[in-house]
Amino acid sequence: MSLDATNLETLLAEAAQGNHASFAAVYQRTHTHLFGVAVRILGQGQAAEEALQEAYVSIWKNAASFKSEVGGQTIQPMTWLIAIVRNKALDAYRARARRKEIDWDESSGDADDIADTHSLSAVQLLDQAMQALKIDACMKALDGSYRQSLALAYYQGLSHSEVAAQMGAPLGSVKAWIRRGLDKLKTCLAAQGLHGGTA
Repeated sequence: MSLDATNLETLLAEAAQGNHASFAAVYQRTHTHLFGVAVRILGQGQAAEEALQEAYVSIWKNAASFKSEVGGQTIQPMTWLIAIVRNKALDAYRARARRKEIDWDESSGDADDIADTHSLSAVQLLDQAMQALKIDACMKALDGSYRQSLALAYYQGLSHSEVAAQMGAPLGSVKAWIRRGLDKLKTCLAAQGLHGGTA
């Protein structure tokens, strides 16, 4: 069987055995989509490229840890790959926000005299980073089906029917998971004082 005809799960299993050709095939098939995930979090540029590179190093090292089923729930290889990229991108985003916070503290002596976009963007970026941390914590607190369906719908931009196909679940169940997951997410964010929490 050619690499082109081999499914992603098999390629990951072969990569876990140290097969470089299979890992190269994983990269070839997924890097465009996964780069898009990094860009949505970090914006176009070097930061997204570095996060993607770190993610592939992690994928190579941890390919053996991929499980197609966890607690009776099917996990698609692409979902696992996206989670790794998203975590690396969020780590980079937080690090960048911390650097911006330090820069802001060092230059805030003249803050009243500076009405340019740089000072504003530093504060806004920090605020966004704090929100991202809270959203990430709330996402991790969700049950598996809620978390996976929301991640596919909002981080990958898939339609409800595409999410259902990806998860191998009925469309009605996916719609219910997304609706309930959003409700739980709003409740969690409201408890942390983040916007969108009014009853």
